[in-house]
Formats: sequence, structure tokens, C-alpha cells
Amino acid sequence: MSVGSQAPQVRLLKFVPAFAFGGTERHIANLTRMIDRSRFDLRMGCMRRWGHFLGEIEANRVPVSEYSINSLRNARAVRQQLRLARDIRRHRIQIVHSYNFYANVFAIPAAKLAGAPVMIASIRDSGVYLTAGKKRVQAFLCRWADCILVNAESIKQWLVEQGIRPQKITIIRNGIDLAKFSGGRGGGLRRELGLPPAAPLIVMLSRLNPQKGVEHFLEAAARVHQLYPEAYFLLVGDAYVYRGDTIERDAAYQRELERRASRLGLGDRAVFTGFRADVPELLAETAVSVLPSFSEGLSNTLLESMAAGVPVVAARVGGNPEVVEHGRGGILVPPRDSRALAEAICALLKDRGLAEALGEGGRRRVADRFSLERMAQETQDLYVRLLEKKTRGKRSWAPGNG
Repeated sequence: MSVGSQAPQVRLLKFVPAFAFGGTERHIANLTRMIDRSRFDLRMGCMRRWGHFLGEIEANRVPVSEYSINSLRNARAVRQQLRLARDIRRHRIQIVHSYNFYANVFAIPAAKLAGAPVMIASIRDSGVYLTAGKKRVQAFLCRWADCILVNAESIKQWLVEQGIRPQKITIIRNGIDLAKFSGGRGGGLRRELGLPPAAPLIVMLSRLNPQKGVEHFLEAAARVHQLYPEAYFLLVGDAYVYRGDTIERDAAYQRELERRASRLGLGDRAVFTGFRADVPELLAETAVSVLPSFSEGLSNTLLESMAAGVPVVAARVGGNPEVVEHGRGGILVPPRDSRALAEAICALLKDRGLAEALGEGGRRRVADRFSLERMAQETQDLYVRLLEKKTRGKRSWAPGNG
């Protein structure tokens, strides 16, 4: 296949569970915006047409089809998979690219049934949410995929330990649009939330989930509050959870976190903002960005914070050490250690020179290694390379061929 201007568009379907607030969804929205639409005829499929990033996908005029299910293990799921297989054939999709466990389990069998030339399964975490049975299912389906796409070396190593051949795994690290994070400081966020103009803001930018270490962030916040009573601690994100095979808001867990913050004596110093689309403006007001997760792939939160020149404190898990160069772009601490988390935050609040140096070091690292343009180009090149390999010497899957 030629990749010149006269080459036919590659018909590409991306499949996700939903468009909720999260690193994968943000990654897909970024990639949708950057992909070369003269080269790729892009469609989206989902199991639930819902989420904060859906509007951004639709604004980019990407067709979105819903295949609504409430479980992967009933007749409705099978009917919807058959419908997806029919749509793949009807639209003559050449590449099906699904993201994470639920989408992979749903879309890969449908793509195989439809005879799609290329199937790509993205896995963007090390399976901390999966049962042993789900890990076995994922490993089995990975045999059907032409490529397992991951965003961190740590995930590749975990998959190799699960028995997947390393030759089948490709790493493309996340990318960030630096230009979005180069603005000056404003004041709208503080006015909106009723925060004092000079109070240091310590921010955890993440969905609220037990595996994200939210309780440890609150425990660390209580320690920091004793030394810096003027500081505020912002938890930016919604609580949602997979129940069975569907995604739901988790209001009960958020209420539990709010009660925990109250018991720790944080009072109005802990601010639950919910999802916010104005991440660059928020980071422009942030003194320290914190990510205390128990497991991570390659975190967009860290990349965005570093792109904004904000010093970061992160747990030394998963892909975090691939992003944060300890002592130069941020501080890495042991996971599940609220004391170490608090000490790192206090060190940055105490020494603004250190904070500024780490913030600048982080920004340089993102600019050098994690640009959005690099990520988009590598992903598009992978699509073309895989399709060329599968169709070399064969009739391409063009209209009229089948």
C-alpha cells in the first residue's frame, strides 16, 4: 500500500467501553484530534454512548456507534457482537483497534468473525483490576490480535510474564500537547471554588477509585495540613466503577471519601471538584500534583502536570518511573506510604526553588520524549505497517473486494 497522497483511506474502527474521565479516554480523544483524516477513515464503537469525552469525539465529526450491553456473558452480548461483525463487514473496516479488557473481549471476536485484516488490542495497565479468570481470557484473546499495543515498558514485561510473545507487543508512549499547557496563571479557578488567592493548591487529578490511592492522598493531606494549614487539597475527578461488565458512577464511594476527609480533620481544605475539562487552567494554579496510585500504565496526569511545569509526587509503580526522573522532574515515593507522600509534598512547599527546578525539569522531559505529534505519527505508522504486512500480495479489502 502506498502512503502517498493518492493512497485510498485506511478504514479504521476504534472500540472503547465508554468515554468516561480517564487516561485511556483522554488519550483516544487526543489521538482522534490528531489523526490524519486524509489517510484514515475513522469510526468509533462503544458499549455505552456516555462520558465526558464523547462531545470532543463528536466535535471532530467521528461517527460513533453504540453496542449496548449489560454483561459480556449473555445472549444480548452475543447479538451485539454479531451486529458489530456485520457492521465491520458492511463498512469494510480494515483495522479494528480496541482498548482495555472489556472492549478487547467484546470487539476482537467480532473482528475475527468479520474477517477484518488487522486486529489491535491495547492494554494500558498491568491488570490490577482483573481477576485471575479475566487475565486468562485476555491472554487467550491476545493470541487472535495481530498486535498488542501498550504504552509502557512495565506493561510489556507484565504481559510477557503472562505468556504473550514479546515480538507481538509494541510500545507507543502517550503524548501531550505542550501548547495547551503553556499559558500563564489566571484566577478564575480560585474565584469559582472560593479559594484564597495565595493558598497553595495540592492536586490529585484522577478518577476516584480505591486503586488510585485516594485514601493515602487524604492521609498525606492531613499530615501536610498540620504544617501548612493554609494549603488546600483538590481531588479532581469523578468516582465510577465497573460493576460486572458495565460502568457506573460510584456515589457511595465518593461519600465515603468525603466522610474520611472530615474524620481526618481536613474540613473545607479537601475540595472534591468532580470532573473538570479546564485541566490546563487548573494546573496553572497548582503548587504540587500528586499521583499515589497502586498501579499505573503511563499516566497522562503526570505528563500534563509536567507539561504545565508543575512538580509532581508519584508512587513508584508501573510506568511512573518511565515518566518521572526522580529528583529531576519530580519525586517518586513508595506506594501505599502516606507518610512518604506527605514528606515529599512538604519538601516542595518548603523549598520553592526545588519545586521550580523540578517543574522545569519535568517540562523539558515531556517536550523531549512525550509530544502528541510523536505519539500520533508512531500510531499511524503502526497502522499502515500492520495493514501492509497483512495485505501484501493479496487483494486489499476495498469496496468490491471481500
